[in-house]
Amino acid sequence: MNRTALSDRAHLLHLKSQALADGMRSGSFKSLYKGQGIELNGVREYLRGDDVRSIDWNVTARMNRPFVKVFEEERELDVFIILDKSLSMKTGSGKKTRLETAVECASLLTFACQHNESPVGTVIFDGGIIFSSAPVSSSSHTLLLLSKFEKNLTNKTDTEEISTPGSALGKALQGAAKLLKKKTLVVVISDFRTGNWKEPFSVLCNKNDVLALRISDPLDENLPSIGAVNFSDMESGRTMVLPTSSATFSRAWREKNRKKLSDWKSFCLSRGATPYVISTENDVCAALINLFNARRSS
Repeated sequence: MNRTALSDRAHLLHLKSQALADGMRSGSFKSLYKGQGIELNGVREYLRGDDVRSIDWNVTARMNRPFVKVFEEERELDVFIILDKSLSMKTGSGKKTRLETAVECASLLTFACQHNESPVGTVIFDGGIIFSSAPVSSSSHTLLLLSKFEKNLTNKTDTEEISTPGSALGKALQGAAKLLKKKTLVVVISDFRTGNWKEPFSVLCNKNDVLALRISDPLDENLPSIGAVNFSDMESGRTMVLPTSSATFSRAWREKNRKKLSDWKSFCLSRGATPYVISTENDVCAALINLFNARRSS
């Protein structure tokens, strides 16, 4: 993607993200941190009417007169985006691929963070780690992240990098857990079509609020009835013939997908994460606004 196209797309996403940022400021971000929005700022002498539960008994004992803890509201919320750019994300049946949908999610969230002056960082991966950055709040950092998200999004040229087969989702989650030094809103954007991610995901959820965004496509649920069709796995290169006109096969395909989706949601919820599915057919900005509105009302 050339600089002019990137600039035009960035401008459009910046405008669209304002509605998402407004939704965050209206309380949906704050609701993610119930009980975590204040930090100890010091102590002062007890005054008549102060809540006795705020008394600092250690200081009170040393000074031989009552002191209370003083808290200050934390206004800054760090956000960290984990973006899957593996080969399986480059599939899709409609106008957008999973990867294009995922990149739009990441870009909108990044711009919304800029509107709200929230530091944002990322780790981007395919079969290996492509790029990582700790959360930073600046317009130049926003544009850097956007350029990293957009890289190789369109047709590959000779100067662009070739994707590494496989998925390093587990390594990305593990790296994020080590990188983040304070409680952070972590947004994992992936199709979750890989193994070895559940344990590091669980560790990440222990100290952070995690949103798991699963990028889906209509073909996950229903295949067109067009007879015997050759399918190729993007990661392994293996091919197989699927009898798409068979009612039995179609039913098994649909039930298997629903089972996978149900198991994924149950696992995320059991770890305290919020699972949310965004289809390649969705208006991404509207879907994200609905997500945060739902979190605010919950």
